[in-house]
Amino acid sequence: MNHATPQVSAPARTFTQLLSATRRGARLARLLTVAELRSWGAPRELTERAELVVAELAANAVLHGLVPGRCFRLSLALDPGAGRLRVEVSDARGDLRPRPVPADTDDGALRTGGRGLALVAALADHWDTVPYPPSGKTVRAVLTTPAEA
Repeated sequence: MNHATPQVSAPARTFTQLLSATRRGARLARLLTVAELRSWGAPRELTERAELVVAELAANAVLHGLVPGRCFRLSLALDPGAGRLRVEVSDARGDLRPRPVPADTDDGALRTGGRGLALVAALADHWDTVPYPPSGKTVRAVLTTPAEA
């Protein structure tokens, strides 16, 4: 007797790493993201976007989320069947919530920073911030691949 076999999508892949809250730690977060996504066979376009998003979120964790002696956490979760990647960067400063700088500010040309979250918003399908107990925060970004025709 022939029975239809249900389609089972590839299992979700996850990766989590604590990293030092230093420039070197932020760089390592970016490099680890690329290495993991390549080893999982993630699409190149998704890997490139994730690399930029992680670079920005990790840099923000080091610059704005720093508490001496505390690390930051990088977490990746890839659902290949849905073509969705969730990036999470957690730091120890829950009192400082990220806010993108409005694009229409007049002094934008003179600023040397503050555009990173606009980049994250452009590359990710969605991003938000949630508490990370006991006193930190997690900035999450979701990136998807376009549906194949």
